[in-house]
Amino acid sequence: MSERALGEGRDALVAGCDVGSTTGKAVILGEGRVLAQVVMPCEPRPEETARAVLEKAARAAGLESPDDICYLVGTGYGRIRIPFADDNISEITCHARGASFVLEGVRTAIDIGGQDCKVISINERGRVSEFAMNDKCAAGTGRFFEAMSRVLRVTLEEMSALSLKSERPTTITSQCSVFAESEVITQLNEGEELANIACGINLAISRRLAALARRVGVVPKVVVTGGCAKNRGLVATLEQALGAKIDPLPVDPQIIGALGAAVLAAERVNGGPPNPAF
Repeated sequence: MSERALGEGRDALVAGCDVGSTTGKAVILGEGRVLAQVVMPCEPRPEETARAVLEKAARAAGLESPDDICYLVGTGYGRIRIPFADDNISEITCHARGASFVLEGVRTAIDIGGQDCKVISINERGRVSEFAMNDKCAAGTGRFFEAMSRVLRVTLEEMSALSLKSERPTTITSQCSVFAESEVITQLNEGEELANIACGINLAISRRLAALARRVGVVPKVVVTGGCAKNRGLVATLEQALGAKIDPLPVDPQIIGALGAAVLAAERVNGGPPNPAF
């Protein structure tokens, strides 16, 4: 971004930009403090999303323009198509750094994104030690939950709240998102309660995520990142499936990737991680 020299001081403004498949996120950091954070729907092209979300973040931080940012790290699905980024780093690394930055002692991060999900094992230095990913099927991703909410004709927020009211969750047997949707339609036609179907959906996905997590090992503290972490019904059923407590994050879980990218940008500038001001 700016031509300001690296290592010029800990007051340098840095940013992370996470361009996912459905949303763009930007975080601006200054002296270890989040000055601005923005989440917005994706534009048609990744570079358009990155430019728009950074401009919004810059305005929110009181900057004249994104050019005031000293160093920018891009991450996410569209990271290689952010031409003005100083570096691009995988979302796996960024989610590990972001989660560790805001919550000391995180050892397992489950990132549920728009089109894939990942389980990340994190060491005591906030670095990735191992990970497993499901990017072959839409089941368990944000797009899957969006499709299910459309079938149930409720919002994602309503679907989450309904799940928590269930007394007799239904069983979703299919491992395929298309066939799972057909099962849900059948249950609706049979007169099943919406709350039970919503909880059944969350339970089915939680079991798949738990199986993925066991490939890398589930070590507390466990956190969930990404937009689907806002689904309280999913988090509740995931705790059951994992047999482990999920610790809440002190910031919006959807910005963790962008925040981790900003922390890595600060490390590039300062030669070390910023001190978190949370």
